[in-house]
Amino acid sequence: METTEREFTVDEARALIPEVRARAAEIVRQRADLAELTLDLRVHGASGRGGIPEVKAAEARLDEEIAWFTGQGIEVKNLSPLLIDFPAVLDGRSVRLCWLEGDTELAWYHRTDLGFAGRRPLP
Repeated sequence: METTEREFTVDEARALIPEVRARAAEIVRQRADLAELTLDLRVHGASGRGGIPEVKAAEARLDEEIAWFTGQGIEVKNLSPLLIDFPAVLDGRSVRLCWLEGDTELAWYHRTDLGFAGRRPLP
């Protein structure tokens, strides 16, 4: 998916967190439904949730939610758990303001060249 090039300030990224959390909750629900449906189909050949058309519809709904993030310039790094990054600059250095599924606020960042392993609390 195409990402809009954008750099966020900490305040701009934090202002989006209520919407991020709401959309993340929807992604988590859709992700779980899709996982259950595909497992049932693979193991049992059928599911009370539907068949292949419902899988495709669930995938499309999940893609729509992800597209909101990328359309905002937010990078989706992982879906399970949901991990997103807001491109930013701190102290003249390229960083990613990092939000992980379950976080109640935006409180972490990492240098762009280090990734998640370099995650630190925001100053």
